[in-house]
Amino acid sequence: MLASRTMFVSNRIRRPGDDLGRSARWQTLELPNDVVVKSDGSIWFTDPLYGIANDYEGGRQVSEQPPAVYRFDPKGNNIRIVADDFDGPNGLAFSPDESRLYIAETGDQTTNHPHQYIRVFDVDAGRSKLSGGDIFHKIEPGYCDGMRVDEHGNIWSSAADGVHCVSPDGELLGKILVPYRVSNLTFGGPAKNRLFIGGSNTLYSIFLNCRGVQEP
Repeated sequence: MLASRTMFVSNRIRRPGDDLGRSARWQTLELPNDVVVKSDGSIWFTDPLYGIANDYEGGRQVSEQPPAVYRFDPKGNNIRIVADDFDGPNGLAFSPDESRLYIAETGDQTTNHPHQYIRVFDVDAGRSKLSGGDIFHKIEPGYCDGMRVDEHGNIWSSAADGVHCVSPDGELLGKILVPYRVSNLTFGGPAKNRLFIGGSNTLYSIFLNCRGVQEP
């Protein structure tokens, strides 16, 4: 995210398969990283260990949770884990019809060869559950940190050399090259056809011939 991060605390964290009647307990999230809002108002976000693994981001602390992807329902005021098979979940974005959720795996960056690729999940709209999770595309050079989706279903991903545009089939369509490694990006402007790109200490923008899809 382009903004500073915030620590969240909840007493209603539930894991996949948990009994909804399970007694509540206080649990602290690590340091939520990226977030996307679904059209039903639910908030989906990733919670890797980066912020507490060292003093570079946040501050070194003992982990109380494994890396995971969460869904927060503001209507019911509850939060639960929707995916917990990640080493380092990062950016995420829904397809235009919200039937797919793309999530960046940036891996355990304390290892020499972390797993780094974009995964794709099928979304069960009725139960708000995820299935699948296959590898969708690998960004090179670098890796996907943040991403957004346009009206045609193309994924716009950060990379070491700029921004990569990937088709819904996982094919690289093109690149926007910038001098610095890109960490995140978002569509903006009145028509959502202007792409804002965060590269190191520089903010770039470019007008496109397509519009981004994101809530709100």
